Amino acid sequence: MDIMNTKIGVVGAGAWGTALAKLLADKGFTLDHWAFETEVKEEITLHRENRSFLPGFSLPPGLVPTNDIEKAVSGKDLVLMVVPSHCMRAVATQMKPFVSPGTVIVSASKGIENKTHMIMTDILSEIIDFLPDHNFGVLSGPSFAKEVAAGVPTVVAAAALKNEVATFIQKVFSSPNFRVYVNHDIIGTQIGGAMKNVIAIAAGACDGMNMGLNPRAALITRGLTEMNRLGTRLGADPLTLSGLAGVGDLLLTCTGFLSRNYTVGKQIGQGKCLDDIISEMRMVAEGVKTTRSVYNMSKKLNVDLPICAEVYSVLFENSPVEKTVERLMGRSLKHELAGVI
Repeated sequence: MDIMNTKIGVVGAGAWGTALAKLLADKGFTLDHWAFETEVKEEITLHRENRSFLPGFSLPPGLVPTNDIEKAVSGKDLVLMVVPSHCMRAVATQMKPFVSPGTVIVSASKGIENKTHMIMTDILSEIIDFLPDHNFGVLSGPSFAKEVAAGVPTVVAAAALKNEVATFIQKVFSSPNFRVYVNHDIIGTQIGGAMKNVIAIAAGACDGMNMGLNPRAALITRGLTEMNRLGTRLGADPLTLSGLAGVGDLLLTCTGFLSRNYTVGKQIGQGKCLDDIISEMRMVAEGVKTTRSVYNMSKKLNVDLPICAEVYSVLFENSPVEKTVERLMGRSLKHELAGVI
């Protein structure tokens, strides 16, 4: 099949979903783009712009907005899921009756479900149970929506259990400004994408407290250690977490001012309370919900994740952020790779 004949649906019209839909439409695809909000569909129809979530970017005519989930997913070769992680189960259930056999479903959502501790492809395969597991893939890596929409050179990873599915995703999304590598580690690719948001909250808090550059570098490095601990316990390949979906995304999210999770952490470090921060945000900071999932998973699996535990204590136990630094610095001395090797 000529890759440009691929029938595509994009589910989710936040900033990231719109940026990826624009990428595909700019490449020449005609696609149906599902938005939950009526006003977003109307904005794109009338103004060719998602003024609510990705203002300032003209959207090509090949991007066709809709509020009809059946239209978005029926008869498609590839469906891209870009909804908030806590909405994945509900949206997948809504679209299940309209998914065609043989469809490849790709998750670009980054998170871990609170109640079940399931990653996004596990939720999708549980709900859309007539598709084989190898038809579910992941797209992840260091990529801010605004920069992708602006055509800034970006490099990400596509993961699927079957090589031909991974390379299919790679061919669909690759463009002169968007390079896609493949791997077959859907667990590691998703754990990296989820956990980096938790560490980014901690990095933002360091900067909000004006602590300097040393602690942020330490947090990123030790955050990668925690990512490896949990990821390998769940079956991830540590090499995946040393790549684009792990350390690559971690570096970007912990240092980039466009990161919503970093911004949440920075405001906490400046003394604002979480409820006030969230109430002022239209878009979701996935790391807040993921922190709860990661913390509970670490207790269930007996995996030591001290940074993630301290982020949890600040977000959900009202622990003063200054005390978390004292506790982390006062931990017992040990080998750098303890719990990893």
